[in-house]
Amino acid sequence: MRSIWNGSISFGLVTIPVKTYSATDRTSSVSFVRIHEKDGAQIQYRKICELDGEEVPNEEVGKGYQAPGDDAIVPITDEDLSRLPMPTAKTLSILSFVDPDQIDPLQMDKAYYLGPNGAAATKPYALLREALEDHRKVALGKVAMRGRESLAMLRAHNGAIVMHTLLWPDQLRPVTGVAPDEVELRENELTLAETLMDSLGELDPAELHDDYREAVEELVAAKLEGEPVAPAASGTSGAQVIDLTAALEKSVRAARGGREAGTEAEPASVTPIRGRKTAKKGEAEQGAAKKSGAAGKKAAAKKTAPATAKKAPAKKAPAKKAPAKKTAAAPKAAGGRAKGTSTAKKTAAAGTSKKTASKTTAKTSTAEKSTAKKTAARKTSKRSSA
Repeated sequence: MRSIWNGSISFGLVTIPVKTYSATDRTSSVSFVRIHEKDGAQIQYRKICELDGEEVPNEEVGKGYQAPGDDAIVPITDEDLSRLPMPTAKTLSILSFVDPDQIDPLQMDKAYYLGPNGAAATKPYALLREALEDHRKVALGKVAMRGRESLAMLRAHNGAIVMHTLLWPDQLRPVTGVAPDEVELRENELTLAETLMDSLGELDPAELHDDYREAVEELVAAKLEGEPVAPAASGTSGAQVIDLTAALEKSVRAARGGREAGTEAEPASVTPIRGRKTAKKGEAEQGAAKKSGAAGKKAAAKKTAPATAKKAPAKKAPAKKAPAKKTAAAPKAAGGRAKGTSTAKKTAAAGTSKKTASKTTAKTSTAEKSTAKKTAARKTSKRSSA
């Protein structure tokens, strides 16, 4: 590994010469080059002077500073920068030791390994490393690298000292307008969330890998061999879970490995969280709906009862052979039974009784005439026999 910066750590009156190595490797990530789609040739970027339009070689490229809102560019040379009073140009000055949780992770920029530079630096280097480990502290200081000064944090890691360059506090943007308004959460939702956190357990770094990079490498290999590229299977589904609690319960079961044989976990789309107030409101609406349904049933029962009562008198029509006197009493009985009913019902019952009475009277008069005829015939037959 090649060092990218040589300097020293100032620890009080102790000076520790160190070499700096890059702790990260971003070359393994996926990167594409720009090509001309017409012929597949790679597109090159050349440094062209805006004044004369000619290409500028690297040895003629210098530094310049352009103030914000100003078109003028001021040339800055390396000699100008070397004259600046910057004590951190070659020295990382430790300012204080703090707890790790006092450092906002948003401030962390890049990571570097620091190693002792020479045999004389081995003992003070090990002393600082052991002090950081025993007290579980991190060191804060300033360092100038690559033409700019930055905050730096030192911590012990796997037997070495790691330096993280930090952003200045004024480089962090405020979170205003990002976080949602206050949301009321149920206790069971918080409990399920904590249970899910415990169920997921620890993470093995060896299991972490870049799936996208592997897919790109397989795609490139298939294209080189002339094989058809298989379309990627979609991992989305239309399955939905009713609410947040159901989604959490499914997640806990899946994390615990309690999934039943032959069943697959369905992707859950979570509906917005409903707080206690919203839940109470929903319960009140359900209660009102139940009351409205009960009132509707009662009203329907009332409407059905009169209709049934109206049909009842028609079924109990007076018999044709009933005497006229008894039939005439039917309106009174019908009127007694119809107490409390509508006026239209009474009128209908009275009309029915009158028709029945008239029919019965007519039959009675016919029977009387027939009897009179029979009596007259008997008298005539007696006279003739005499």
